[in-house]
Amino acid sequence: MDQFRPREEQYGVKDFQRGVDDLKRFMDQYLRGRGSWIVILVIIVLYLSSGVYVVGPGEKGVVLLFGKVFSITESGLRYRLPWPIMTHTLVDVAKVRYAEIGYRSDKDRSPDKVRTRSVPAESLMLTGDENIVDVQLVVQYMVQDPIKFLFGAFEPEAALRASAEVALRGVVGENSIDYTMTRGRNEVQQKVQTYLQKLLDNYFTGLVVTQARLLVVDPPAQVKEAFHDVVRAWEDRERLIREAEGYREDILPKARGEAQQEVLAAEAFKAQRVIRAHGDAERFSKTLEEYKKAPTVTRVRLYLESAEKYLLDVRKFIMDGQNSRALPLLPLTPIQGASPAPKAPLQPQSDSPQARERE
Repeated sequence: MDQFRPREEQYGVKDFQRGVDDLKRFMDQYLRGRGSWIVILVIIVLYLSSGVYVVGPGEKGVVLLFGKVFSITESGLRYRLPWPIMTHTLVDVAKVRYAEIGYRSDKDRSPDKVRTRSVPAESLMLTGDENIVDVQLVVQYMVQDPIKFLFGAFEPEAALRASAEVALRGVVGENSIDYTMTRGRNEVQQKVQTYLQKLLDNYFTGLVVTQARLLVVDPPAQVKEAFHDVVRAWEDRERLIREAEGYREDILPKARGEAQQEVLAAEAFKAQRVIRAHGDAERFSKTLEEYKKAPTVTRVRLYLESAEKYLLDVRKFIMDGQNSRALPLLPLTPIQGASPAPKAPLQPQSDSPQARERE
């Protein structure tokens, strides 16, 4: 039985010793006493090759010489002196990391489903108007300085979480709950990011904040619905204001265009009337000159031109001035349905004033 066998046989010590002896005889037979040097050389080569390391894409390698920073290497195949002379640490500087303030994400079995749970100890805080608000913040950050990230602060990512909570409480405590929930949300985010980055620089964490975004800004559950009514009313007011501004921007250009059109039309009418007045004055001056040369002819011609102009569409009868009886010419009015008499221009019979035109 195995428990009654000698200890050397039980644990295979003799088999191991036999293998070592066989290896020694082999080396003495074929290497002729140089086996020890070859083994030493192989050990040295393996020791020196342990200094080869690979820096992946988006990473930086921090090389330490006896625990002190020696150099920073970029991505690729690199070499350093083996331990304990030199050591290296790889830091991913391209990875975007996340910090959750006021809540935690719990992944289910399916990676597509993410369930969040609130952390009231972090999310509940006091505003400037002494109200309690439930705030959830997500911070995106990257490693900017790998040396500070490794040696500047103890657990820099934990320091970032604590600093983010401090910055969030400080900024929210400066503003009212209505301002934080509505129109001041973007400004609060920007102030939190600036404040947080300043704290991280003071703590030498080597981290840079790329974005600080508010996910939830709600009052406590007991009064949440009332505050949501206020927010909805404020949003309706802003929507109506934007609609009114849009209507104003639509009406004002049209009104300005119509006013300009009226002004231009008035100026054109003015120019037309002035030009016509100058023409009428010039025509009157020319007529006056002709009248001075032949008063009778000019007077008759003007009379006939006026009569032709104003009596063009009127049915006319020419009667002798000495015979005033109209009975032989009855009926004077046109018969209904009869075609009107052709119109002919009036021609003066003579320069005698007895030739008159009558309706």
